[in-house]
Amino acid sequence: MAISPRQVKHKRTEEGIVTDRPGTVYDVFISYKAPDGKRKTYAKRGFPTKKAAIQHEAEMRNKLLNPSYVPISQTQAKTLLKDYLSFWLETYGKANLRPSTFSSYKGMITTHINPSIGHIPLRSLTSENIDAMLKEMSNKRLATSTCRYAQRILSVALEGAIKYHYIERNPARNIMTKFGKSAKTPPPYTIEQVQKLLSLCANGEWEMPVVLSGLYGLRRGEVLGLRWQNIDLKNKTIAIVEQLPFGLAPGTKVVEEMAPTKSHDRTIPITDVTLPYFIRQKQLQTRQKELTMLAGQPYYDNDLVVAKADGSPLRPDHLSTQFPQFLRHNDMPHIRFHDLRHTAATNMHELTGDFYTVGEILGHTLKGVSTALGISTNMPDVTAKYVEVRAPRMSIVLKTYHNAVFPREAERLAIKKARSRDDAR
Repeated sequence: MAISPRQVKHKRTEEGIVTDRPGTVYDVFISYKAPDGKRKTYAKRGFPTKKAAIQHEAEMRNKLLNPSYVPISQTQAKTLLKDYLSFWLETYGKANLRPSTFSSYKGMITTHINPSIGHIPLRSLTSENIDAMLKEMSNKRLATSTCRYAQRILSVALEGAIKYHYIERNPARNIMTKFGKSAKTPPPYTIEQVQKLLSLCANGEWEMPVVLSGLYGLRRGEVLGLRWQNIDLKNKTIAIVEQLPFGLAPGTKVVEEMAPTKSHDRTIPITDVTLPYFIRQKQLQTRQKELTMLAGQPYYDNDLVVAKADGSPLRPDHLSTQFPQFLRHNDMPHIRFHDLRHTAATNMHELTGDFYTVGEILGHTLKGVSTALGISTNMPDVTAKYVEVRAPRMSIVLKTYHNAVFPREAERLAIKKARSRDDAR
């Protein structure tokens, strides 16, 4: 008999919750011929209703008739969710995720997923269990984005469980929880707000980070990992080829080796109106080094463009936590440090309309920059292979943006160049 009833002392509900009441459950047994020609029996026990057992039997008969189908083994089916997630992180995560993403996934699994549903066997995990976990997270007043992130991690991990033949379906895809709108990303700064911000951080610790991220669109790690050896002041170029390593230990004084950038390496031009910032920063660090050594203190020469007064690297979380406080103390609208990158992208695009070149400056793919700017484009990715953005085009886009931020300086330099041409004649 394919379906047989069985009496149990503690029956589970359809949501998978164990009760103290006895009841009837239904077991499914299907005899089939395996690809190797041997007769085998597929079994799955404990369906709370006969309807659910009949539906599962019909689905499994169709699958078992497919020669390529690999049934779930009993050992795999008994694996607990927390054990599978640990295995998945080690096999998939380390090979396919960036260190920062891997750390984020691991933290979410350890802090929220495992304590709530990690004890449940994979084959018993239901959408209701995941909904209950998300409700529990919501009751703790965690952000909607955090709840959505937990669901996303589970969904990706359980897709792997299907491919590894641990489960048949992905319960994270059929949840009932409806995520409301999370807090919107703050709007990027306008040209006028960028001008005010630069005036507030002039000659201070925030000046160079704001210039690199707010005017050139560098990522946080790229700002903190930029070294003078990758800046050519004579030819006025910045080579973005490395970034600060993830997970730098507190108190680190010397960075032995930088990490590769998140996107492809790129070289972008330094505009005339921003060149003084780089020269002034170089001079400042030279004075800091001299004074530190005169005081008998060690100076850690990491060759970093943005660093502490003793040359040691700044931690990324310093920018993330201290920058909003700097804005608040100066009555500026709240944005995250990363939003300076959005500011650069938005202003360059609005002034030039050249979203492809903007993407090249920021190190984005064609698809990535169009998504970031909210642009709908039908240009296929293959077209991008035939679009070459040369330094002159990057220079035009950056110059247009920077001249809008520094109109008087741009005018002064234009007059100076015109006089030089006249003198040359």
